Amino acid sequence: MARKKRRFEQLEAAAATPKEKQVYINPLHEKVVPKIEEAGKVFEGKGRQLLYGVAALAVLAILIALWFNYSKRSEAAAQTALGKAIETSQAQINEAGPLAGSNQKSYKSEKERAEAAIAEFESVAATYGGAIAEKAKYFIAVNRLYVDRAAAIAELEAISQSKSPAGTLAKFALAQTRIADGRFDDAVTLLRELAASDDPIIAKESIQFELAKVLEKQGKAEEAADIYFDIAKAASELKDAEGKPKLFSDSATESKKRLEEIAPERAKEIVEPTPENPFGGMPGISLQ
Repeated sequence: MARKKRRFEQLEAAAATPKEKQVYINPLHEKVVPKIEEAGKVFEGKGRQLLYGVAALAVLAILIALWFNYSKRSEAAAQTALGKAIETSQAQINEAGPLAGSNQKSYKSEKERAEAAIAEFESVAATYGGAIAEKAKYFIAVNRLYVDRAAAIAELEAISQSKSPAGTLAKFALAQTRIADGRFDDAVTLLRELAASDDPIIAKESIQFELAKVLEKQGKAEEAADIYFDIAKAASELKDAEGKPKLFSDSATESKKRLEEIAPERAKEIVEPTPENPFGGMPGISLQ
């Protein structure tokens, strides 16, 4: 029993005497704690408990700042990974394969490119969470349209239920599949929902233009003409910072063209500015 007791005493002594080794010092601890102790000497006996409470809040503020800094770095890495996957989804299609000596990605078919892009987007979704993962899932669904259309549409339907930007994009893509499938009523419903939304990720002009095209397919030329007119008319009234008319967007230009086809008299009411004549030939204005 005495031998065991001496042995335990030896172990306790060894544990109480630390071995000489390099000690890691937390940089945050090294900077903050000495300042707290220095202030503590000043407040000795004058509310030390309050002082340590304030100090704890100071440390918390620093930790929060460090977390935000880390989050920004993580977000930057996530955006970079997402951007690379998007580049793959937009790579060139070349049936002969990659050009010799070229560093640019190219694929023999849209299906092959989509499969490569899906793999990259799946990696992004698995690595990062939150909005980045949701965007990646949207891109997976869009690219899967070239691989397994039924599965892709099911994925878009699921994502479109979200109120996030990815949900908005998925609903717009879903509307395009409805149009391609001849399900015009369903497409109109989706596009009207998007038009009524406050989400700015897709320009209202683009949504309205797509809606007008579908209404045309349904034989509702008058309603379509109303939308085309509103788009083109609004564009003709836009001004830049100097008060000069802005050039038409693609949607506005196409809207005027469609209006000229189905309602030519209404189209004459709209004056479209051009690079050569930014004032659209409006009377009473000299360019000299």
